[in-house]
Amino acid sequence: MRISIALFTLCAFLFSCSSNKIPDVSNIKINITTERFEKDIFDTTTSNLFAYLKHINTNSPAFVDNYLGKILTVDPAWPADTTAAYVNGFIKAYRPVYDSAEKIFSNFSPYEEEIKRGLQFVKFYFPAYRIPTKIITYIGPADGYGDILAEDALIVGLQQHLGKNNPLYKTTLVQETYPQYISRRFEPDYIVINCIKNIVNDLYPEKEDDKPLIHEMIEKGKRLYLLSKLLPETDEYKLMGFTSEQMKDSYAHEAVIWDLFIKNSLLQVTDKNILKNYIDEGPKTQELGEGAPGNIGSFVGWQVVKKYIQKKPVTTLQQLMNTDSEIIFQEVKYKP
Repeated sequence: MRISIALFTLCAFLFSCSSNKIPDVSNIKINITTERFEKDIFDTTTSNLFAYLKHINTNSPAFVDNYLGKILTVDPAWPADTTAAYVNGFIKAYRPVYDSAEKIFSNFSPYEEEIKRGLQFVKFYFPAYRIPTKIITYIGPADGYGDILAEDALIVGLQQHLGKNNPLYKTTLVQETYPQYISRRFEPDYIVINCIKNIVNDLYPEKEDDKPLIHEMIEKGKRLYLLSKLLPETDEYKLMGFTSEQMKDSYAHEAVIWDLFIKNSLLQVTDKNILKNYIDEGPKTQELGEGAPGNIGSFVGWQVVKKYIQKKPVTTLQQLMNTDSEIIFQEVKYKP
């Protein structure tokens, strides 16, 4: 047994980034269970709600505390009856949201299986990474938290996966926090993407620095490339956060997009107010017209990384993620 594990680990480490063949991960065992927290809390009729919450989630006491304190913003200084009244008020107001989630996610097994498959790829490429052992689903405020990675759990906010046309997402309350270019991704399909994206950020946390735009673009591109390897059967446009049409247009106009950065001498800019126009979420890229999506710099960074892997095909994911972005940029000499 020890020999087989050691050989598997070595093979996973040596597996090339550039291989287009999806590795067989079917034999990688992932032990994970799903807790439907929202069912417990929305089904309660007890008046002593705080004590009841502790009772129903004895396996995840940390989540109960975070649910009350961070997701529902309950003040720990409140008396128990005030807390109960506040939470009961939320349950009453969000009953229609819960009912919608019940219809869509009456059987969560398909999503659990998708998450398991993503975790198999995580374990294949990063055998030392500690895989979460639980999925916890919940209903929270629609303008608040969504999907979260906790120490031992993937936490899924079902209120942000009810389908882009759900009227909840058209309300002013939600649109002020999650405008349409974000809420159009509030689909069930994005559960596994968000879960694995959170793991990517856990493996390689983003760093605050004063690097130029091209560095930030390639750093984003490295994360997108890694995400594509952990979810190799997922459409690129979903990983990117674009619509299918936006992704096609971006590829069709790759040279025009690159010219935007070259002709405006943007690559070495470090002003964060300028950087966010190209590597943050946004409704559009103003200079490219109404149909051009925001976050176009991350798309370009992803293409640069792909070109780097084509030139360095034996690069492992670990090596890629630890390679300085300036080295990648100079090596590729990207020109679409």
